[in-house]
Amino acid sequence: MISRDPTLHQRILNDIEGKIVSGDWPPGHRLPFEVDLATQYGCSRMTVNKVMTQLAKAGLIERRKKLGSFVTQPQAQSAVLEINDIEAEVKSLNLPYSFVLKRSGIRKADAADVRLLEVSPGAPVLSLTCIHFAGTRQFCIEERLINLANVPEAESADFTAHPPGQWLVRQVPWSTAEHRIRAVSASTEIAAMLGITKGAACLVVERRTWSGLGPITQVRLTYPGDTHALVARFTPASR
Repeated sequence: MISRDPTLHQRILNDIEGKIVSGDWPPGHRLPFEVDLATQYGCSRMTVNKVMTQLAKAGLIERRKKLGSFVTQPQAQSAVLEINDIEAEVKSLNLPYSFVLKRSGIRKADAADVRLLEVSPGAPVLSLTCIHFAGTRQFCIEERLINLANVPEAESADFTAHPPGQWLVRQVPWSTAEHRIRAVSASTEIAAMLGITKGAACLVVERRTWSGLGPITQVRLTYPGDTHALVARFTPASR
């Protein structure tokens, strides 16, 4: 049966798009073949083909000759010279956002903490580790240190309800930031938290921020290397 009803085209589109955006069909998932979808919806293969073409143009699927259509791996972009909100990055991909606080604890600053936060040896620092999700997939790992001497209210903050980055931006206006960007291979621990294979390429963004009080926080964000890109827009320096 050949259907020319435009609402059927929209229904097929909504059904497939919903499965992709919700995570029911994760990146790499192979969609049913067009002939099977045409049978399922009782329409012509041409109707299904138009839907697939629209999904491909939207970047939701990738069509591979003789192999079928597959859900694409969404790629987020962060501006290098800005402090971006991870939730906003995820939602820019049209995916639901969530996060889990894996570890939280106060410790005395060790030699590495002293170097990163410019604190005295033994000063109290808050150490946090979170995993951020885009749909059902791990989006990035956040490993953060907070200088409790300059942000004492962080000690009693509920970081299970609000991500540390969002809380800090609202609580402590920052005046200076430093970014360091590098590529690393996933360790066993990082691979397990991100759901990738050990040794896979990862993109790491390390950031330190200061306010008028001094150093506030140091954070290390680790992304799967095939899902994230960094961009910068700039103008020529004045002569």
